[in-house]
Amino acid sequence: MTEKPLTLDSFDHRLLELLQRDADTTLTALGDAVGLSASAVQRRIKRYRASGLLHQVAVLDPDLLPAATLAAVWVTMERDTFRLHSAFRARMRAAPEVQQCYALAGQWDYLAIIVARSVAHYREVAERLFVDEGTVKRYETRLVFDTIKQGLALPTQAPARRKK
Repeated sequence: MTEKPLTLDSFDHRLLELLQRDADTTLTALGDAVGLSASAVQRRIKRYRASGLLHQVAVLDPDLLPAATLAAVWVTMERDTFRLHSAFRARMRAAPEVQQCYALAGQWDYLAIIVARSVAHYREVAERLFVDEGTVKRYETRLVFDTIKQGLALPTQAPARRKK
């Protein structure tokens, strides 16, 4: 059973936008930006975390690491059964090389974003993740040459309607 989403007001929307840009912003700076006290901001952030809405992680710059090869992998499953899809999803969630994985509509069943130390390491990862006992029918890999935009920010509210 999924929990009911938090009811968010305009302060919440603005705070969440700011936190998505820089989670290290001080409570005082956040409060100044939205018009709340630092303690009020702290209470709201505590509520976001308690509800599961907000998780804080460190995002590393791949350009500053010794080697990071990104690959986009399109996957088609052998058959459309709950068991096969459940096993595949569990495998994707458990693999540290899988940065993101999406279930798709259309020709492909999944898109996985994989990070590896090298092309050779990617081949090992692909063998482990996509060549198995009959769950994956086909997969295609596209190596990522350059990151144009990378982000995880989510909209917190519907866009305002434009007046005609």
